[in-house]
Amino acid sequence: MRSHCLDNSFQPSPRGCNAAMLSFLSLLFFNLLITFTAAGQDYYERLLLRPLPQSALLASFNFRSNESSASFDQQNFRYFPRSLGQILQHARTKELHLRFSLGRWDAESWGQRPWDGAREGGTGVELWAWLEAQSEEEAFSRWLTLTNALSGLFCASLNFIDATKTIRPVMSFQPEGDHHNSSNLHLLHGTLPHEVVCTENLTPFLKLLPCKGKAGVSSLLDGHKLFDASWQTMSIDVRPVCGKDGADCVLEMEQSVDMVLDIDRSRRPRDNPIPRPLPIEEIACDTSKHYNAEDTCYPLHKSAEPGWNLTEIFGRPLKGACPLTDGDGEGANTVCINTPPERIIQANTTGQYLETWIASDTVRCYKLPTGSDFDLNLPEQEMTTGLILATPPLFAARSINGHGQERGSIQAIIRNPSATDAVEFVYLESLPWFMKPYLHTLRARVDTTSTNPIQETYYRPAVDRARGTHLELRMLIPASSTLTLTYDFEKAILRYTEYPPDANRGFDVAPAVLKLLSSQSSLGDNKGVYLRTTSLLLPLPTPDFSMPYNVIILTSTVMALGFGNIFNLLVRRFVGAEEVMALGAGGLRGVVAARVAAMRTRLLGR
Repeated sequence: MRSHCLDNSFQPSPRGCNAAMLSFLSLLFFNLLITFTAAGQDYYERLLLRPLPQSALLASFNFRSNESSASFDQQNFRYFPRSLGQILQHARTKELHLRFSLGRWDAESWGQRPWDGAREGGTGVELWAWLEAQSEEEAFSRWLTLTNALSGLFCASLNFIDATKTIRPVMSFQPEGDHHNSSNLHLLHGTLPHEVVCTENLTPFLKLLPCKGKAGVSSLLDGHKLFDASWQTMSIDVRPVCGKDGADCVLEMEQSVDMVLDIDRSRRPRDNPIPRPLPIEEIACDTSKHYNAEDTCYPLHKSAEPGWNLTEIFGRPLKGACPLTDGDGEGANTVCINTPPERIIQANTTGQYLETWIASDTVRCYKLPTGSDFDLNLPEQEMTTGLILATPPLFAARSINGHGQERGSIQAIIRNPSATDAVEFVYLESLPWFMKPYLHTLRARVDTTSTNPIQETYYRPAVDRARGTHLELRMLIPASSTLTLTYDFEKAILRYTEYPPDANRGFDVAPAVLKLLSSQSSLGDNKGVYLRTTSLLLPLPTPDFSMPYNVIILTSTVMALGFGNIFNLLVRRFVGAEEVMALGAGGLRGVVAARVAAMRTRLLGR
């Protein structure tokens, strides 16, 4: 893997790429430390802050809880949430992975994905799980039970994951847990790219934690800040972890929240939610411009790293340590920040805290006080050491080409930035049934060679209104090469009752999933290295919905006229003209008036 030294609005680094590479290797060591530290604790949580270019900040929240398999089978829950545990037991789920994601990870500017993409999901909701069943029909029945139960638990539309949105991946996903005593496991995968992730999903997420957002690093999770991020993902992973020979098994639950915050936007006060320009006298102007004047200002580019603190970024201070975390050892380092050693960091708290340096003096960690607010303040500072961004192993982009309402094509461009190493990966696509690809039009070409990069293909065609298309390709891309994958597809015409209310917006197509086979995870575990493309918006042939409206209006008018006439004929009383004359000069009105006058006379006379 090749790394580049990038200087993001900082002065040139006198130490060059060596210091930057040391920072990157230190971060890898820190990730390994997280993995091994959490393995031996019942409950563990940590927050890692890492500045990114363009005034961005990556905040990675990680929570892990362990429950022994014997206690879990007896429903004796201590750290594992009972609400989720009973769902897994009822659906016979041995391993679960759930993702809520919004936004797009900008790999060109932000570098490699956090957790090597293993804790990242596609836009919307993504779910895959291993279930124990004797047949595929039984596995799918338990899959529906699982999705419906999780839908109610997380206030999401997971119950819409039916047969048309479910696939059975063959090469893309491997179990992370130890399944020594399990047999007849079935893997099922479903996506909802149109699902809107919001605070209704964050609240159940926090309720699964032991401190439930009242203390510890979870107290910083505020819906206003989380869903205002440029990119965010929430993940829940449940897997069995066993020792040697399948002994001492525990059920491990890991919850992660990763988000990229814009520092300038996050510092905007809540009483000023609409971004308004500052007065010209408060803006630092670049007076070297020839067009600079009293009423014209070109903002001055700042070379210093912007200042911020936790209260400004997250809208609240950190409410002390969670009492359930291990107070000794490396597990006590709850809040860590990955910055150069020269960066000034001030800890503001009334309690006692401990600051330690790990990973070659590039990661500073803090042991939080219990029962006292904790805040980190980073003042604006001129930096002499630039940021280091690890180059992703692959860059991937996907788009829809063509025009018209009948056919189209998909184009995926995958680039290998490494100058020395080829990359082998699995490309997975789950397409809706109304998007029917032509497999004979599948073409894959590499710009540096004429050989076919496709080594293995798995294709399961769609069945109308029964299942979607499942396509998996195992491919090899040489070093410093770009692979272009294209195929044509046909658009189906839906019934008018199958269109959503916003039919002219288009239909969401789930992102493609790429799993790297030749790259090892920097965390040193079996989670793998993944990356996902953005979701697509597919326009379908849409009928003129005004015509049914016109038919309804015309039919209602005819029925109203017919019913009104028949009702008048049945209810109205017809009398002859001579009967009206016999009632007197006043007619019916006179008769009524005479009777009212007689009744009044009787009442007054009494």
